[in-house]
Amino acid sequence: MEPQVAEYFAGLVALAQATFEHVEYTVDATPARAILRLQASYSSHQIFITELFSEGTRQYRYYVLQGDWVEAGFDNSPDPRAIRLKYGRIGKKHAGENVPHLHRADKTELSLTDEMTCPAFVEWLKANLHSKQTSD
Repeated sequence: MEPQVAEYFAGLVALAQATFEHVEYTVDATPARAILRLQASYSSHQIFITELFSEGTRQYRYYVLQGDWVEAGFDNSPDPRAIRLKYGRIGKKHAGENVPHLHRADKTELSLTDEMTCPAFVEWLKANLHSKQTSD
């Protein structure tokens, strides 16, 4: 694993430990790729974070669940629904393209987003889950 990626992962773990409870994580690295998998608790929610670096590409998944219900899931996977939403159709040019998007309402709603980072995800959680909990 490249030193920059190891340092980046260490920063994400430190952020998670400062923000969440019951933080557990693993790092799986080979010369070709490095993956951080992290899970934690935030209030009554479960948090799942995955970061993958491979061949100069960064893939991520930031999910918050309430039980089995997906409250929100940010990722940049090559999701066919996100590709169609962005381009109108998939086609050879965009097949397999990573597209930043957000899943809501147990993955029944999808919207395009800007690229997400772990610190931005934490800020989103603080702004959106806190305001939801105080309105209940």
